[in-house]
Amino acid sequence: MRIVPRVLGVAIAAALIASPALATELTGTLKKIKESGSITLGHRDASIPFSYFGDNPQQPVGYSHDLQLKVVEALKQELNLPELKVRYNLVTSQTRIPLVQNGTVDLECGSTTNNVERQQQVDFSVGIFEVGTRLLAKKSAGVSDFADLKGKNVVTTAGTTSERLLKIMNAEQQMGMNIISAKDHGESFLMLESGRALAFMMDDALLYGEMAKAKNPNDWAVVGTPQSFEIYGCVVRKGDPAFKQVVDRAISATYQSGEISAIYDKWFMQAIPPKGLNLEFPMSDELKKLIASPTDKAAEQI
Repeated sequence: MRIVPRVLGVAIAAALIASPALATELTGTLKKIKESGSITLGHRDASIPFSYFGDNPQQPVGYSHDLQLKVVEALKQELNLPELKVRYNLVTSQTRIPLVQNGTVDLECGSTTNNVERQQQVDFSVGIFEVGTRLLAKKSAGVSDFADLKGKNVVTTAGTTSERLLKIMNAEQQMGMNIISAKDHGESFLMLESGRALAFMMDDALLYGEMAKAKNPNDWAVVGTPQSFEIYGCVVRKGDPAFKQVVDRAISATYQSGEISAIYDKWFMQAIPPKGLNLEFPMSDELKKLIASPTDKAAEQI
């Protein structure tokens, strides 16, 4: 049967409306995903409870990972790819940004701070979490704030904003700290737990995650005046507004629907793998504001 031109035009218009991303020619990451039928997600192995390996050493889990999967679901609809394949690529604090830049990873959602310096290299989604940088120490160590660390061994994770802040503090205040930069959060906590460092500086939510892994969690405390307030975002390649728009829209929709409350409670207020411990970390007022008014600005830009 021959389709008359007017009917054909209506059919094409309807198809374009049903798939907004296909209404215009695809470019950048969206084109890459559409043509390959797959997306590569960057994930961490020990950023509890944001992105890490739980009971299955091959399957990342976590708060940020759940939001990442919301983006995948949005892409399936946006690109009409119900069978979109998800590939995983392990990243570290040092490799996460380069791997997004060079195209190895399409989207990284973990515990990556959005700051002005990094905005020169990559783009960030709307914020997914807000933290303060503090200290984890044994309750018996006599550490209540950063001033107690003069001349002491302090560990942090290489490639993080905490490492930069700690080095600046050490130089400007002449504290004489011996700063140990571990390869990841797990190694940082191991150095702390084994006594090779008196305190571990990192984002407070991550410190609660490490404390939950301890042999005796009640022996530890998160202390100290926050040295910065930071917003985490998902990382995408710079100068790819069409893909970033899909990512932002998927995350914002999760906020607007109220689904974010269940996701938050799942990872911060309930027992989580692998040990079934509860971080008991209530949602902060700062995060509530971020969810109510999503922004892709860094904390220092707000």
